[in-house]
Amino acid sequence: QVQLVESGGGLVQAGGSLRLSCAASGRGFDDYCMGWFRQAPGKEREFVAAISWSDITYYADSVKGRFTISRDNAKSTAYLQMDSLEPDDTAVYYCAAANLRSSIVVLATTPEDYDYWGQGTQVTVSS
Repeated sequence: QVQLVESGGGLVQAGGSLRLSCAASGRGFDDYCMGWFRQAPGKEREFVAAISWSDITYYADSVKGRFTISRDNAKSTAYLQMDSLEPDDTAVYYCAAANLRSSIVVLATTPEDYDYWGQGTQVTVSS
């Protein structure tokens, strides 16, 4: 059993920065792929970024070069550093964990691949 809690969301002007945190409890954090997704009103939940247990990263094209995903296994915490924020980044951001220990792949990019989810944190970017 894994529980995830996001924090760090808020209101920021375009061009500003926010750092989201995802604190995990339970077994197996070091072995999980950690991901960030976001969902804007009226839209499907979309992939943002993922990081494997060995720090391999992958980003959606829409955030590449602006967002940075990282993890601190000693603190059982994943992070999403968001720079150069745009109004289109406004959404509820969700942290997720995927158990890929028995999988060929080490990164997951679809919601169906993830086993655990946080409650979400609101990010609003004003123009």
